[in-house]
Amino acid sequence: MNKVIKCLTERKSCKKFKSEQIKPEELELILKAGTCAPSGKGLQSPIILVLQDAKTIKKLSKLNASILGAKVDPFYNAPTVLVVLGDKRIWTYVEDASLVLGNLMNAAYSLGVGSCWIHRAKEEFETEQGKKMLKKWGVDENYVGVGHCVLGYPDGPLHPPIKRKSDFVRFVK
Repeated sequence: MNKVIKCLTERKSCKKFKSEQIKPEELELILKAGTCAPSGKGLQSPIILVLQDAKTIKKLSKLNASILGAKVDPFYNAPTVLVVLGDKRIWTYVEDASLVLGNLMNAAYSLGVGSCWIHRAKEEFETEQGKKMLKKWGVDENYVGVGHCVLGYPDGPLHPPIKRKSDFVRFVK
């Protein structure tokens, strides 16, 4: 099987990470793949914020958990969190940022790095606390949270693949 297709069909979300930080050269390749995602009219509406400071990650995790309404770490103790935001002035920002997230996760898997898309970024950065974070990080108010890509080395096996629904693909005649 083609190695790209193999990666795309075998990648699974990782929900248990080792505390070890990922290697800088792996992060660089993952980010490169994210920045090469297609975007509407090539306008590149998304930006990626790289969080590797444990204190910052914990603060954002608590905010995410409060939106979720749970007392868990929604980032699964991942040592790296990539926050993907899109410029709301560009009408394809959600789609563009979603493609970035897909590229990030597939690139991570190809390098042996675990990943998982974590939701509630939009809601996080609509709160006063989230707005303050973005301002502190130099991100203007035109950017909307689309998702997080948590990264780290898997601590144990990934979840087994789920069976794909039988009518996923439908040929129209």
